[in-house]
Amino acid sequence: MPVRIVTADERLSAANNKTSLAIFGPPGAGKTSLLKTLPADRTVCLDLEAGMKSVQDWPGASIPIRSFADFRDLAVLIGGADPAADPNAWYSAQHLQHARGVYAGSGIEEFLASKSIVFVDSITDLTRQVMTYARQQPEAFSERTGKPDVRGAYGLLGREVIQALKHLQHAPGKTVIFVGVLEKVTDEFNVTTWQPQMEGSKAGRELPGIVDQVMSLHLFSRDADGDYVLDEKASERRFVCRAGNPYGLPAKDRSGRLDMTEPPDLGALLAKINTPQARAA
Repeated sequence: MPVRIVTADERLSAANNKTSLAIFGPPGAGKTSLLKTLPADRTVCLDLEAGMKSVQDWPGASIPIRSFADFRDLAVLIGGADPAADPNAWYSAQHLQHARGVYAGSGIEEFLASKSIVFVDSITDLTRQVMTYARQQPEAFSERTGKPDVRGAYGLLGREVIQALKHLQHAPGKTVIFVGVLEKVTDEFNVTTWQPQMEGSKAGRELPGIVDQVMSLHLFSRDADGDYVLDEKASERRFVCRAGNPYGLPAKDRSGRLDMTEPPDLGALLAKINTPQARAA
């Protein structure tokens, strides 16, 4: 496929249309309920967690997903064929035709095309589904003994998850939001860190390089000066948006437009990220 020049105006227009975010928060922080802050008519939730109870009154649509094969077919319908993919590989033109055949007459492809925001709930469960898939593939077994090879399964897990995330990240005109569990880990020296909860280490290590924004959703109280203090028993929720934050939470702001913390309103946050700044005179 020939390359083309993208003008500054085209780039700004495209930036207004799509952003990729990864949001992590501890269980019960209200990650799924963030759907209520998105426009229901433009949003579809890919529900891998079966955890829509908290948003049962949300007027938007969701698609329950029980296997990685189903997720992969939906991803190629959303993102289209990857022009760099081997003709026989996943996300190729051939895979797209296969997925169209699977969902022919269902209206799924047209429905997905009508939604500009894809909310994936959750990336934690996605990695679990991929691991279940990986354990059943030939490379998860030793060629010499035929016994299960955990290293082979984890290697395949990492490659499949990264490929799926990158395919959705490249989906034209789509804002893609991945949410996942944030896990508190305390080591033998009583040092506490917060880490995304995912099967395998490759996906978690490479995810910040794939998406535009990484944020943590957490609970905060206020100190005597009114500053935010991480407090797992508090009720006020905030996004932590910048790397090097004083809370030690995963975050990255590629847009450079977010404060250290922001209110948990994805609609407002996307507007802040995507609104072009005035050019210097």
